[in-house]
Amino acid sequence: MKVKTTGWVKVGWMIFVIACLQAATVAHASDIDFGAPLNGWRNTSGDSERYTQDVHYPAVLVTTPEGQSKFALIEGQIRNAPKKKGTTVGTLVVDGTPLPQRVEEDGKFSRPYAFPSGSNSVELRAPDGSRKRVQFYDAYSGKTQPKLRVVLAWDTDGTDLDLHVVSPDGVHTWYGDRVAPNGGALDVDVTTGYGPEIYSSAAPLKGTYLVYVNYYGNGNSGSDMTVAQVTIITNENTPNEKSETIRVPMRKPGELTLVKTFVMP
Repeated sequence: MKVKTTGWVKVGWMIFVIACLQAATVAHASDIDFGAPLNGWRNTSGDSERYTQDVHYPAVLVTTPEGQSKFALIEGQIRNAPKKKGTTVGTLVVDGTPLPQRVEEDGKFSRPYAFPSGSNSVELRAPDGSRKRVQFYDAYSGKTQPKLRVVLAWDTDGTDLDLHVVSPDGVHTWYGDRVAPNGGALDVDVTTGYGPEIYSSAAPLKGTYLVYVNYYGNGNSGSDMTVAQVTIITNENTPNEKSETIRVPMRKPGELTLVKTFVMP
């Protein structure tokens, strides 16, 4: 006996087939393993982590110093990723702030990062669209907290943007003078693309800050255009936390742009 199928039956069958194909795609998505941080509870009392890292200028990419504390580190590997020559870029979302993350040919990723006490989360979004999130709580309330962070990232490889911060006392912090007498510091100078470069201060001075971005150079053979993203975070991981992100197109090497003026009360 022959049974006729209606249009609705055909549509339902097509939806079922598409769902199966999507499920198969998800099943083959990259596996992301975090070596640090790990889910759960920790207490960093007595740890020697710092929120600035020793680097040798120029640092062509964000590198993790040998012996870096596991409590001030983001690292892991994307397993079973399609083999591609050269590096790719994923996205790290650290406590809600998106940052570009270079992924090596073997799928490994790593960068120093000093987390505040309290609840923290890190999510890696891989180039293929897969993602994994870890969440942890640091119970050490006496650790040094960066009460001000200024984070610079940009969206092209092979380009060099530089973060410059002028504090209320007139001190200019940049890649040529990364540690200021007032306690502010720039963690690293990234010269080959994406960033991030992070200015931090545990005890920021009251008054007006100026944030500049300098388009230093472009080793790319493509377009000069790149988009700078500056995120200003104050009182991180407290009820008074505030975050603001500004995106500015940078059109050619040599361009210097005042991205933001803000006041620390």
